[in-house]
Amino acid sequence: MSQSQTVLIGNVTSDPELKYLTNGQAKLTFSIAVNHSWTDQAGEKQEKASFFNVVAWRYTAEDAANILEKGVGVIVTGRLEQRSWEAEDKTKRSVVELIADNVGIQARSIESFERKRRSADGGAGGQKKAAAPARPATRTITEEEEPF
Repeated sequence: MSQSQTVLIGNVTSDPELKYLTNGQAKLTFSIAVNHSWTDQAGEKQEKASFFNVVAWRYTAEDAANILEKGVGVIVTGRLEQRSWEAEDKTKRSVVELIADNVGIQARSIESFERKRRSADGGAGGQKKAAAPARPATRTITEEEEPF
C-alpha cells in the first residue's frame, strides 16, 4: 500500500481499454468524472466536474475490465503518479494518473446492471431474475510487482 492513499468516487466516462504488454501483464486505462457541488453566496447550487485518468495493472485490470463500462459508478483507491514525455512536436508533456490498487462498483450501478439485463431478457415477467454482476476482485500490488 502506498504512503499517500487517494480515493476517487465518480462515474466512468468511456468504456475502459484493456491491453496486454509484451510480457503478458494486463493494463487497463479509463477515466472517471468526479462531481463537486456547492451553494454559492447567492444561494444558488453550483456544480463542477473534474476528470481523472486511471490505470490498473494485472489482476485488478482484468477483473475491472470484466465489469466496467461507460456510466458505471466506481470507487477507486490508489496513488497519484506523474508521468512526463516528449511529444512528436518536441513539446514536453505530463499527466497525473491514479494508479489503482482497488476498483469497486457503487451499489447504484449494480442496480442499473440488473435493470439493463432484465430489459435485454425481455422483462422479468415469468423469467428468472438476473443475478447482479459479481463485484470485481481487488488485489493490492506490492512495490516489488510494480511494472515501473
